[in-house]
Amino acid sequence: MYVDSHCHINFPELAGRMPEILQKMEDNGVSHALCVSVDLPDFPQVLALAEQYPHIFASVGVHPDYEDTPEPSAEQLVELAQHSKIIAIGETGLDYFRLKGDLEWQRERFRQHIRASRICRKPLIIHTRAASEDTIRIMQEEGAGVEQGGVAGVMHCFTESLEVAQAAVAMGFYISFSGILTFKSAKDLQAVAKALPLDRILIETDSPYLAPAPHRGKMNEPGFVRHVGEFLADIKGISVNEVQKVTTQNFFNLFQFAA
Repeated sequence: MYVDSHCHINFPELAGRMPEILQKMEDNGVSHALCVSVDLPDFPQVLALAEQYPHIFASVGVHPDYEDTPEPSAEQLVELAQHSKIIAIGETGLDYFRLKGDLEWQRERFRQHIRASRICRKPLIIHTRAASEDTIRIMQEEGAGVEQGGVAGVMHCFTESLEVAQAAVAMGFYISFSGILTFKSAKDLQAVAKALPLDRILIETDSPYLAPAPHRGKMNEPGFVRHVGEFLADIKGISVNEVQKVTTQNFFNLFQFAA
């Protein structure tokens, strides 16, 4: 079985099709999915899905791209994370690709999430785009790594260099690959996935975005994570069963509960 370690099934594109979405997960051998929060106003929708379905989990956090939204404090995030179905803090991080100008607010938001993770002992889901140097620096300054007393987490929808991946892995983080891995143009990213040990890798859809081949250009959904897993097995020269087994166990090891 596979796990979709990062999706947004509460988004309107998918929420209205929930019975179909869940059936396609089952049809494609996807046993669990993590529905990831992107802002606090919509967090109740994320939590409601996790409460309704035993195989759906949730996170709490505010995405770095959301500029005009309530800023979370570490204390607020910790309080919301007390629910048993909330297994992570995020997604959080830095994005210098979509937003320009003075982004100190984005860096401060990231710090609040790392502090919340350290307090509540739930892993981080980190988004980084065109900001890897500052992302790693702040992770180190705030003690996100396990050797610094943090609980680490996952670098989701990873598109950075092998050096960035290795810096995160050295701090105890996992690296998660999305449908981008299957794109013909993603040769550099495929080389990163090939080089990393399987026991530090997760797979995800980031649905409704970034549908993998052979569904590229269509709306993505958790059932499509199977294609990411199959592609990963191919480039690493291992069996699909091994990818299923190890990436699923990695998910449950990271989020600290048994399948």
